[in-house]
Amino acid sequence: MQDFEKLGAFYLGKQYDMGEKKRLDDLLLYDAKDLTTHGMCVGMTGSGKTGLCLSLLEEAAIDGIPAIAIDPKGDLGNLMLTFPGLTAEEFRPWIDEGEALRQGLSADEYAAHTAAQWKEGLAEWGQDGARIERLKQAADVAIYTPGGGAGLQLTVLRSFSAPGPAVVADGEAFRDLISGAVSGLLALLKIDADPIRSREFILLSNILDAAWKTGRNLTLPQLIHSIQSPPFEKVGFIDLESFYPQKDRFELAMALNNLLASPAFASWMEGEPLDIQKLLYTPEGRPRLAILSIAHLTDAERMFFVTILLNELVAWMRNQPGSNSLRALLYMDEVFSYFPPTANPPSKKPMLTLLKQARAYGLGVMLATQNPVDLDYKGLSNMGTWFLGRLQTERDKMRVLEGLEGAAADSGVRFDRSAMEATLAGLGNRVFLMHNVHEDGPVVFQTRWALSYLRGPLSKPQIEKLMAPRKAGASAAPPGARSASAAAASTAAASGGDSFLDSLVPVRAPAPTSRASGPAVEVPPPATKPVLPPEVEQAYLPVRERVAPGEQLVYVGAILGEAKVHFVKSTYKVDDWVEFKKLKTLDVDSDSVDWSDAEPMEEGFELETKGDLDGSYQDLPKTVSSRGMKKWESELKSALYRDETLSVWKCTALKEYSELAECEGDFRIRLSQAAREYRDLQIEKLRSKYASKLDTLQERIRKAEQAVDRERGQYRSSQVSTAVSFGTSILGALFGRKLTSVTNVTRAGSSMRAAGRTAQQYSDISRAQEDVEKLKREYQELEDEARKETDAIQESFNPQEMELEELEVTPRKSDITIERILLLWTPWIRQSDGHLHKAH
Repeated sequence: MQDFEKLGAFYLGKQYDMGEKKRLDDLLLYDAKDLTTHGMCVGMTGSGKTGLCLSLLEEAAIDGIPAIAIDPKGDLGNLMLTFPGLTAEEFRPWIDEGEALRQGLSADEYAAHTAAQWKEGLAEWGQDGARIERLKQAADVAIYTPGGGAGLQLTVLRSFSAPGPAVVADGEAFRDLISGAVSGLLALLKIDADPIRSREFILLSNILDAAWKTGRNLTLPQLIHSIQSPPFEKVGFIDLESFYPQKDRFELAMALNNLLASPAFASWMEGEPLDIQKLLYTPEGRPRLAILSIAHLTDAERMFFVTILLNELVAWMRNQPGSNSLRALLYMDEVFSYFPPTANPPSKKPMLTLLKQARAYGLGVMLATQNPVDLDYKGLSNMGTWFLGRLQTERDKMRVLEGLEGAAADSGVRFDRSAMEATLAGLGNRVFLMHNVHEDGPVVFQTRWALSYLRGPLSKPQIEKLMAPRKAGASAAPPGARSASAAAASTAAASGGDSFLDSLVPVRAPAPTSRASGPAVEVPPPATKPVLPPEVEQAYLPVRERVAPGEQLVYVGAILGEAKVHFVKSTYKVDDWVEFKKLKTLDVDSDSVDWSDAEPMEEGFELETKGDLDGSYQDLPKTVSSRGMKKWESELKSALYRDETLSVWKCTALKEYSELAECEGDFRIRLSQAAREYRDLQIEKLRSKYASKLDTLQERIRKAEQAVDRERGQYRSSQVSTAVSFGTSILGALFGRKLTSVTNVTRAGSSMRAAGRTAQQYSDISRAQEDVEKLKREYQELEDEARKETDAIQESFNPQEMELEELEVTPRKSDITIERILLLWTPWIRQSDGHLHKAH
């Protein structure tokens, strides 16, 4: 059996002889790194396009490369139908019983037939259940159904969160992100999103620009409020009311509010945030194949989601370091309506950005379609690899040839249009032509048998069945920051506080106001706010919850401490400033503050200068004064010195240390890319190393064949053509077709066999035969040497198995700076049973 499990090589099939109409033994191994210049798969229904693309995704998963796969049809969920046992019992729940009836078989008989068919098909291509198990272990596979509850849900609210500083600093990237977010939202509202003429587009763009530049996130309710009361008075040089009157803005706000209030939109508000990093990797750093099924959505909803997703991907991409190796993969089937030749849907711009810029970051884009005539061929000229199957019409063929010609021109590769056209005309089922700008020329191949069971599009109940175990055992929360006390503090904040707050003396409830509905409740007037010295800085947390009739709004005093801690350890490559914001509820009967169980405040929390007029105030300790605040400041500094440490992960094998706020899972993700880049570098070195040796072998073979040609001139052309082929060699399988690009050698194995047969027939060429046998021995030694070197690379740099050491960095007391201590009034609601719960 041929060895196709090679570093960075995707086993997609075997080469195919168009003249003889038969499959050859030569493996088609695609270099994963070539996919950084993107790929396009084109083929009509029945051409085998889906099988090829799913096989490519399988190979990416086996190689540890995460992928996001957008699925408009519902058949990518087949990637979860992996059955290592290849038994009828495994296939039985997923077979098409209607198809069984059409074939005159019972469901059990059809399941047994399908299992046998899959087992035989895999064996024909040198695969088995062990390779399926390897696929299952290599990557996590999950189906997401945004806007639907069949699979895992995704909320799009995070799409209006402020991007990172790197994106904000990049003017073009920042504008593109705003444009994409606004275009997607307006598409959902069915509003023409012309960036120049649309008032809605310009208004929303300015709102996002104003918020994001200050690092402020926007939820949909906040966006609605900002539409009614924008944070600016002019748009360009024209005042806001002239540009977009309040009455018209109210109509836009109502349209967005109706969308938000619609029961059909409720599912968009549920689920985990749309986070590219979390889609690509599990919290432990394991690569993931995230299938985003959108078959259940309307056209407008699909466009909205795809646009938001692509813009999020662009923002994520620009936050990654540059790489020449394949870091991650985006795959999209039936892409035609999202990347048309003339129209400009909101999805087109971010897609074009990815095609033009993603290469520098190691992000590969793989697109597929049945209708190439409906795609922007100028954008397709960015595609480095084309997989071409049977095409439906002459127009499709012409569009493909235009795209190929453009890609060849951009890369400086010669393009033979007439030969390509003739080849395309003869393609059959599961037979594709691969045109890769990184290779010497095109190659025709037949696709391998897929490891996944290709049963067709999955229904909603089937997706629910597949994802039920995942939903039932909801995934654990990802690790947080590297502060050792953060988890403990969060736990204390979540569970603590109520026992103390519930023991507070009864407070006078606020009088009912217009904010509360229902019958009036007779309550005493609210307690007055305590009078404090002017040097005591005060602030309020906003009230986030409505006070119901019979309930009381209570302001409870707390101390907010803000500090910066400098962690330094040169041997661990640590030199970081970490900000701490801790909130501690004050105990009326205590003069001290125990900061050890203080609640860590999340980033972006808002403070107000005034509280609710209906709020009642809890008493404060008598020590709330400038002197007392100084004491609490000293206690905070001591607590930070005593409790706070910075955890650092060290990978000895790669001599790498984790970065600030980088958990173990994220560190392993970064290590996997570093290991992949190292691996690709070592493979390139091996190619160069063995190319020179193969050049020597080629020259010796040529001289041996000269002797044969003198005796058998009539066979000279055939002998020469078979003498220098390395297509069936293990080294060919090791490096794919790249090896032939380096050495200009094709097909040696068949020549060696032919030379052996010739030696038996003609005794006068025995000397040439001896040379050939010697070369075969040398070749075997070369093969063994290469295998040992590649095995060593594979074993030494598996990021999931690398041993990590956790190190701790403690601060010096002189490296702790207290920024400020202030009295913070926190709103709580006392229920009718006397219990308090947070209202902030």
